[in-house]
Amino acid sequence: MADKISWIPLESNPDVLNKYIHNLGVPKEWQFVDVYGLEPDLLGMVPKPVAAVVLLFPITDKSEATALGEQKQDSDLYFVKQTIRNACGTVAIVHALANNKDEIKFLEDKPFAKFLKNTVNMSPEKRAEVLQEDTDMGSAHDDTAQEGQTKAPPSESQLNTHFVSFVCKNGGLYQLNGRDDAPTYHGPTTPDSLLEDMAKVAKQFMERDPEEVNFTLMALSKVD
Repeated sequence: MADKISWIPLESNPDVLNKYIHNLGVPKEWQFVDVYGLEPDLLGMVPKPVAAVVLLFPITDKSEATALGEQKQDSDLYFVKQTIRNACGTVAIVHALANNKDEIKFLEDKPFAKFLKNTVNMSPEKRAEVLQEDTDMGSAHDDTAQEGQTKAPPSESQLNTHFVSFVCKNGGLYQLNGRDDAPTYHGPTTPDSLLEDMAKVAKQFMERDPEEVNFTLMALSKVD
């Protein structure tokens, strides 16, 4: 059964995510970098262009009870459901990459280009099935999950944190969360203002759960 499939959780560490995406076939010029704060001077330290932002946030009663933004379909968005336990990091990466296929030139002989080609015209549910069965994507995930600065927890662990991605598509800021039924719209944005506009949403996440501190932001940037 799909709900019994578990992967080892990914650590929220740019070094870990970069090894993963480069093994998947993302050119080395694209890298995840830490976003050290939401103030303008700290956002200004992030290399541009920014193709996507990944947020790790705690799952709490407050986060589950208070939704932010509005669920909204856009046929140009690539969206995949998460049916593998602890695969939210991989799902967030898939969302970040697949929705920037025109900007990022994936290596055609590597796992991600093959996965994207196979699933581009599928439903979110069917894409999830293919991800479950894709041994190349799964092996890349498992290899990378062992690379963190801390010992990787067992695949059957129940985590209280979750990865989501934010991208700009057709002038809109969208949150892509494999646990949701559809993407979430957070208002207008542009490729140039994606990071700053997403930072405003990140503040809403933090204000919703002011006693929590376990938030991490990483931007997918072109560094060369």
